Amino acid sequence: MTTTDAAAARRAVPTDEERRIALRRMKRIALGLLLAAAAVFAVAFPLQETVPWMGFVRAAAEGAMVGAIADWFAVTALFRHPLGLPIPHTAIIPRRKDEIGATLGAFVEEEFLSEAVVTGKLRSMGIARRLGEWLREPENAERVTAEASVAGRGVLALLGDDDVADVIEQLARRHLLEPEWGPAIGRVGARLVAADQQRAAVDAVLEKVETWLAAHPEAFGTMVSSRLPKWVPGFVGGLVDDRAYREVLAFARSVREEPRHPLRLAIDRWLAEVADDLQHDPAMIERIERLKLDLVESPRLREFAGEVWDSVKVSLAASLEDPASELRAGVRSALMEVGARLATDEELAAKVDAWVTDAAAYVVGRYRHEIAGVITETVERWDPTETTEKIELQVGRDLQFIRINGTVVGALAGLAIHSIATAVGALV
Repeated sequence: MTTTDAAAARRAVPTDEERRIALRRMKRIALGLLLAAAAVFAVAFPLQETVPWMGFVRAAAEGAMVGAIADWFAVTALFRHPLGLPIPHTAIIPRRKDEIGATLGAFVEEEFLSEAVVTGKLRSMGIARRLGEWLREPENAERVTAEASVAGRGVLALLGDDDVADVIEQLARRHLLEPEWGPAIGRVGARLVAADQQRAAVDAVLEKVETWLAAHPEAFGTMVSSRLPKWVPGFVGGLVDDRAYREVLAFARSVREEPRHPLRLAIDRWLAEVADDLQHDPAMIERIERLKLDLVESPRLREFAGEVWDSVKVSLAASLEDPASELRAGVRSALMEVGARLATDEELAAKVDAWVTDAAAYVVGRYRHEIAGVITETVERWDPTETTEKIELQVGRDLQFIRINGTVVGALAGLAIHSIATAVGALV
């Protein structure tokens, strides 16, 4: 059944008010037939002695009244005491309401919530394909994204800032601070040096040094001339300082430009030694651990956890609120992509259908008694009068046809009996 067909089916279901109007109309028709039969009987009865065929009319009317009254009693006895009289075995529904609810619940449990019925229906539905076709439509993906965004904002509002900060702090302590830092840093450093990955960092430092020296020659000052003997003329000291500055600048440039410069190789060896010490030198490992403990005891850790959560919370809230945000656009795009795959990838759809079917079978198998128990408990909570009205609204209109049929069948039976009796009497 398509979505349009399902909507049409829902519109075709009458409301309680429509059912109530139809029930009243059928009751009036049934009562009208009884009154009509009574009127015909009242006219035919005194005339049957003078007009012979009126006996047949009287018999038909009499049978119609008997059938109408009998079926009225039978139908009324289901819902209430006829004429308010406490006749045994009447008012069946209000008197046995709880038993009816339990029977209905057991019937639903055995016939509708059995594993075979549920799994068979789910396998025939093609849930994954239908879901995929629905999700691949942009408006549907946007609808799901919007609803998920509302739920996400609600979760963010419910989360306590202090509680989240505690969780972040605990995670940081467990996964970042409890393990030894030295060996881990050493292993990473050794791999980087072995892969020559340190060169980019060394290049950046050398380039920064060269750039700074070129831009600040005055910083070199009289670093060399101030150490010369007093008897050396001043202009010589200036020449020495200038020469020394140019040599240092040239040295920095040559180190930066020459990949195999001795200083670079020395730096590489030093970094390799530091990485090895971090892994195997107890003194170095101890120094790193003391540094870590100082960090753990610092109030900045708690502040950092709070700042991280505040930043994440504000960013997430803003992204969830803005329909044009990258987060919502990404979720929307992902949903549409998932929908397209479910609609076109038969293997994936089969896996999803199998998962849904297995999950439903597990839920039904484990909780079907509780699910069906909702029916029993709901009926038990209903007031007897309310229960009677609900059931009568559902089936009462059809039951009035029993009264109408009883009137017609009674008339035919009365006519047949009178005809047979008259024929037998004539023969005798």
